[in-house]
Amino acid sequence: MTLTHTKEHDELRSALRRLLADKAPSAAVRRWMESGEGYDPALWRQLAGQLGLMGIAVPEEYGGGGGGAVELGVVLEELGRALLPSPYFATVALAGQALTASGDAAAKARWLPRIAAGELTATVAVAEENGSWRIEDVAVTATRVDDESWTVSGTKMFVLDGATAGLLLVVAGTDAGPGLFAVEGGVAGVARTPLDTLDPTRRQARIDFDRAPAVRVGPAGDTAAYLRTVLDLAAVALTSEQVGGAQACLDVAVEYARTRVQFERPIGSFQAVKHACADMLLAVEAARSAAHHAASVAAGESTRQPAEAPTEQPAELPTAAALAAAYCATTYTHVAKQNIQIHGGIGYTWEHDAHLHLRRAKTSEQLLGAPAAHRARLADLVGI
Repeated sequence: MTLTHTKEHDELRSALRRLLADKAPSAAVRRWMESGEGYDPALWRQLAGQLGLMGIAVPEEYGGGGGGAVELGVVLEELGRALLPSPYFATVALAGQALTASGDAAAKARWLPRIAAGELTATVAVAEENGSWRIEDVAVTATRVDDESWTVSGTKMFVLDGATAGLLLVVAGTDAGPGLFAVEGGVAGVARTPLDTLDPTRRQARIDFDRAPAVRVGPAGDTAAYLRTVLDLAAVALTSEQVGGAQACLDVAVEYARTRVQFERPIGSFQAVKHACADMLLAVEAARSAAHHAASVAAGESTRQPAEAPTEQPAELPTAAALAAAYCATTYTHVAKQNIQIHGGIGYTWEHDAHLHLRRAKTSEQLLGAPAAHRARLADLVGI
């Protein structure tokens, strides 16, 4: 499958890049990442109101723009490029896509309009103290109270923006198998603890549930297939963010090699530096191809409801998502390291932004599963 961005996609990218260059320079990013909230609420409202970014992948009937994984990928590339601290990935790429793909009309009508309007932040809680993102390893439990009500008990770890999210979508086990449960912010039985993390631009939290009131989201019974699709869609979205970050590292490294002079020559004229930059370019372009392909596959897959999944052959989404997730994660880390190497000593200092990209790259490697886990899954999917 080949993805060709349209004129509208290019205009969206240009408008967002200009806005971020104006409103989110490095000094602002550093200020927000050290603030109590971890992001700028004013810019959040501007992104929702002026550009409609919170509803970019929300169906029009729920107040969104009616786009999908491709449009979301364009946005995330630019946000990753700018290292913007915000709950966007958790709210839109995780929770928003989970609700949209759920086939649950009541849940979508209840929460998607508020997400699209920028009024509600949300997240999905999957991983626990063992750090695994596999649905099979979930230990948090959900207990039925009546036909419509449940309670959730247990601990979730590494929850993106979990300390501030207004809606928590919790993956929990039931007697019939795993399911997704919505826990509103502020209810009793929820204790949130912010975590100290390597990446200060992306907040994470530990959340302890003690019989917290919840509502089931999505299909009834064992929803493992639906939940895997949710994680695949999120993984595809993450690859776009990683490509944007890797491209930023490449751009900065090349510019520095062009302007930094040693021995009366720009360091970019030295063969070792030229080869390093060329290798970075090849890696970034390959990662972009993998991410764009995965986004185009996800755009087709996301229009299918869980009950409509093909039975004769496996969907292409899991394979495309696993391949892109493994490659883009390692590429971002590699390019971020090379960027520091080309900058030399200044690249290691707190004052330079190179280390911020490396921090984001390393934490993104573990988010939704490490590259080794994605490669193992890919091998299983293709029968190796």
